[in-house]
Amino acid sequence: MKVLALDYGTARTGIAVSDPAGELARPLEVVERVGAKPGMERLLAIVAEHEPDLLLLGLPVLPDGTRGEQANATLAFAGRLKAVCGVPIEMEDERFTSRIAETKGGAAALDARAAAELLQGWLDRRRG
Repeated sequence: MKVLALDYGTARTGIAVSDPAGELARPLEVVERVGAKPGMERLLAIVAEHEPDLLLLGLPVLPDGTRGEQANATLAFAGRLKAVCGVPIEMEDERFTSRIAETKGGAAALDARAAAELLQGWLDRRRG
């Protein structure tokens, strides 16, 4: 199963993709302002290019597990994305993925690395 993961943010959205077997995640790119038309068009072009079976959207819940303002904004974005994209969307708790991504460095932008951390954790739990 090929999965595209999104670390949504109002300014930047990190994107990661799994291999076709659904075993390894890699950072892909960062899209600026996916809430605006040019950003959404770029995101939809990436979805069309990679043809994922699933979009995994990180849900930024608070450390105590409750939903705050950013989680609500992410859920609203998920609704807008679902309306224009035919790929199923699954939400996944993304607590601490950005902190983990910060420690890994590398050439990919932080938001794309955070999306890859989110996706790799999800893939590992599915296999496990």
